[in-house]
Amino acid sequence: MSGSGRVVADRYELSTLIGQGGMGQVWTGYDQRLDRRVAVKLLRPDRVAGHEAEELRRRFVRECRVTAQVDHPGLVTVHDAGSDTGEHGDLYLVMQYVDGSDLADHIAEHDPYPWPWAVAVAAQLCSVLSAVHAVPIVHRDLKPRNVMVKPDGTLTVLDLGVASVLDSDTTRLTHTGSPIGSPAYMAPEQAMGGAVGPYTDLYALGVLLYELLSGNVPFAGTTVLGVLHRHLYEPPLPVRQVRPEIPEPLEALVLRLLAKDPQHRPASAQEVYEALLPLLPARGAPVGPLDPTRPFLRPGAPWPDRAVTPAAQPTQQVEEPRQDVAQAVDDVKRLLGEGRITQAVDLLGAILPAAAQQHGEHSPVVRTLRKQYAATLMDDGQYRRALPELRRLADQRAAETGQADPDSLRFRYEAAQCLEQLGEPAAALAEYRSLLPYFENQYVGGDPETALELRRRIGHLLLALGDRAAAHDTLARLLYDAELRHGPAHPLPGEIRRTLHWLGQVRG
Repeated sequence: MSGSGRVVADRYELSTLIGQGGMGQVWTGYDQRLDRRVAVKLLRPDRVAGHEAEELRRRFVRECRVTAQVDHPGLVTVHDAGSDTGEHGDLYLVMQYVDGSDLADHIAEHDPYPWPWAVAVAAQLCSVLSAVHAVPIVHRDLKPRNVMVKPDGTLTVLDLGVASVLDSDTTRLTHTGSPIGSPAYMAPEQAMGGAVGPYTDLYALGVLLYELLSGNVPFAGTTVLGVLHRHLYEPPLPVRQVRPEIPEPLEALVLRLLAKDPQHRPASAQEVYEALLPLLPARGAPVGPLDPTRPFLRPGAPWPDRAVTPAAQPTQQVEEPRQDVAQAVDDVKRLLGEGRITQAVDLLGAILPAAAQQHGEHSPVVRTLRKQYAATLMDDGQYRRALPELRRLADQRAAETGQADPDSLRFRYEAAQCLEQLGEPAAALAEYRSLLPYFENQYVGGDPETALELRRRIGHLLLALGDRAAAHDTLARLLYDAELRHGPAHPLPGEIRRTLHWLGQVRG
């Protein structure tokens, strides 16, 4: 389908439809203002009902904002995003147009795929994932069709953030009970509806690398259920049994990436990159016209400290007028009201030292600013920077009024959410479990709704960590209590029921 003639946002002329699914389409397009080719992704909120449509819009805007924070040559550049004023009110995302062929076609054209090329592809993907996970963002749908090989051999990863928009906060399953993502590349915890993290992308990288080396994905089948069952319960065939020339360390790395338990996989994309480094082709080795090893040298390595060190505070000097704390608070409110989250974060981070010096660290005004700062960081997806702020707030309140202080508990709860988003499921699970008795205790100001949500998160983290029996028990008891409180027609019991149904199917 080509020549649509439709112009989105009075600027982007749609040219050729290059992909579509139940929720949207991808077009090549033309930016009339800057005279350049672009790719335009359209999502249709009208395909879902009522509250869910509004939730889709909210998540779309947030994911576009967070995705635009990632600066890496291996990622598609986000140019623009918004909501069109046309008939359906489509959400649109305008991206850099990438010229080249996708990795699936590249594999098909080179059979067998040279294993040094596979190493170079994986190393480039590690560099991208390292930058993505540092934000943190989880891709959720890494596969050859979402990787472009450009004519110079460099790789570009597509669809960052899109799987997250089509996902929901409360379940990893669609309304038909099927998992979101591509089953052949789906990690066990994702298949089961558990919490996802950077470890989920590393599993998909393992599947992709296995396919490059062997010519086939490790787990295939005639049904989605059959494929996911194999992901959960069958060991992969070692690739050297198919291609004996593959180095043993490379086979060992692939098997680690494909570990069923996320805790048995490499700790980070950086660690995978370092393991691949000795296997990369030497400089000056002969290359072909579309050889992905050609541009890849050590300078493309990920930054080792970026994934573990909180992002630096803005280095610009605080302007004189903004040393007025009251004026800064007004500015922050205005920026947040206008949706300018990143600027609000920068202003809050800049004004806090001046406010602490002027009013004292434990003053109400500084505490209010710090609470706003932590909340805004979380809303901006900057969980790594939010975590220490939330811990400081929780400790301050607990020191003053005790461990059961509602504010302290709320800050600890949000800190645990940060840990979950940062891909630390065991630490998040431990924190949720320690918090649950406080929220369940009706005699000390318990919160039944938060208690149910905590139990849901505990169940999904148990799934992520591979403890499916404990997860099933947790979710089954939660279903009973959620139905007792809300009735069987409420969305929460419905989501739990679907997860348990899927869990029972795959376990069976």
